[in-house]
Amino acid sequence: MDSTEHPTENTKPKPPQPRLVRSGILVSVMTFLSRILGLVRDVVIAGLMGAGAAADVFFFANKIPNFLRRLFAEGAFAQAFVPVLTEYHRGKALDDTRLLIARAAGTLGTIVGIVTLVAMIASPVVAALFGMGWFLDWYRGEPNGEKFELASLLLRITFPYLFFITLTALAGAVLNTMGRFAVASFTPVLLNASVITAALFIAPMMAQPEIGLALGVFFGGLIQFLFQLPFLKQAGVLVMPKWGWRDPGVVRIRTLMIPALFGVSVSQINLLFDTLIASFLKTGSISWLYYADRLLEFPLGLFGIAIATVILPALSARHVDQSLAQFQKTLDWGVRMVVMLGVPAMVGLIMLSEPMLMVLFMRGEFSATDAMMASWALIAYATGLLSFMLVKVLATGFFSRQDTKRPVKFGIIAMVANMVLNIILAIPYGYVGLALATALSGTLNAFLLGFVLYREQVLLLARETRLFVLRTVIAALAMAALLWFSIPAQPEWLAAEFLTRVLWLSGLIGVGALVFVIAWFVLGGRMRQLKTH
Repeated sequence: MDSTEHPTENTKPKPPQPRLVRSGILVSVMTFLSRILGLVRDVVIAGLMGAGAAADVFFFANKIPNFLRRLFAEGAFAQAFVPVLTEYHRGKALDDTRLLIARAAGTLGTIVGIVTLVAMIASPVVAALFGMGWFLDWYRGEPNGEKFELASLLLRITFPYLFFITLTALAGAVLNTMGRFAVASFTPVLLNASVITAALFIAPMMAQPEIGLALGVFFGGLIQFLFQLPFLKQAGVLVMPKWGWRDPGVVRIRTLMIPALFGVSVSQINLLFDTLIASFLKTGSISWLYYADRLLEFPLGLFGIAIATVILPALSARHVDQSLAQFQKTLDWGVRMVVMLGVPAMVGLIMLSEPMLMVLFMRGEFSATDAMMASWALIAYATGLLSFMLVKVLATGFFSRQDTKRPVKFGIIAMVANMVLNIILAIPYGYVGLALATALSGTLNAFLLGFVLYREQVLLLARETRLFVLRTVIAALAMAALLWFSIPAQPEWLAAEFLTRVLWLSGLIGVGALVFVIAWFVLGGRMRQLKTH
């Protein structure tokens, strides 16, 4: 949108449903490119550092600013910012929209800038807070104390990423609201490219390769931010940030955002708590959880986050237009798409966990034992994949209506449940128990969100939708049965050449997907059920 367009055009109802499928495909394609490059990045890192002490520390130093990114940027802020921005974009003058963006950017940027600076200065405190096991080893003079010192150093390098990526996410939210989904979806490719470049050309030349990787994260954040600016200018909304704490729009955003910090970021808080407990477990635990989580994030980002991204502006617009029927249909479409994509992805990850990890990461410093250990964590995480995806979509049913209080209640309940389950399950099952606790708490969160939406008749779950879910589950079970009898035994995977493993895995994925699709159609599934109305 350029500055010559008349803003009153945006006040007319704009049925987004016919565009949701196209927008969802566009976001998924861009996300797919990013996730593929992300897997390449993790493959390179695995070969460089494996799952040893240095890898544990790098993943730790990368996870902390990423957690805060989800809080300040992609999670709570986006869920609070997009509904308010949608109102301005559809019902106010362009100058008012530009002023809201300027004051939101200035306020958020100032706060996150201060947080970043304080965290860099106090990095030993941050490292001690989230890596208590390493800190206690350092305090007692034990060998693992070196992890604490290295974590403090790496945090100073990686924390500026938080500042850059927060402003990048704000810019992406603006572009998404205006229907320009491709730019924000493509941007993460640049981070992955930066880390891969650092892993290939900088880290190998350093005595401590993990420092080179941390530099790749720093520059990746900067490049992503700079990449967004020309597109904002093209849309006519590139503005100079201004402090606006008391601006009415900013007040509404921060009022919505504060409770949303918990409601939308429960899974991230759970992962941080996992990290805290894992610092007390044996070396490699954090790395095994990381590699498992990376494979889980592939379908979660490709499908769950992509669908939630495209329906949030649509739901916000339907709420502004007071069109309940269209709101219900949009949310129902989101649930159907998540089930259609999430159920077979969940089954595939469970059945092919170890083969996937072997093919992707088993080289260099990453051993067959690491692949086996990470596969157990992946199986545990994958049991909650559908729940994680549903949380992303169902939460939009609240946030698009500017209701953040109830999701925060459910988020707190799920977070407390995760902490209790972590303690209970970590004792007998170690790091696998941490992954299982995260999956169970995610399922609880999804159930609470869905139950309330259904009770209020916002989520309909009509007979057609229930039948859709049933045939999808049965088709996924047929796929699981095929994979169970087709997967070669572990010794065969270990003895096979790399190319053979790739061909086996590709064949299993392809045949499994084909069986799922055929079974789904035989059971009565039709393409029209995936379209919006």
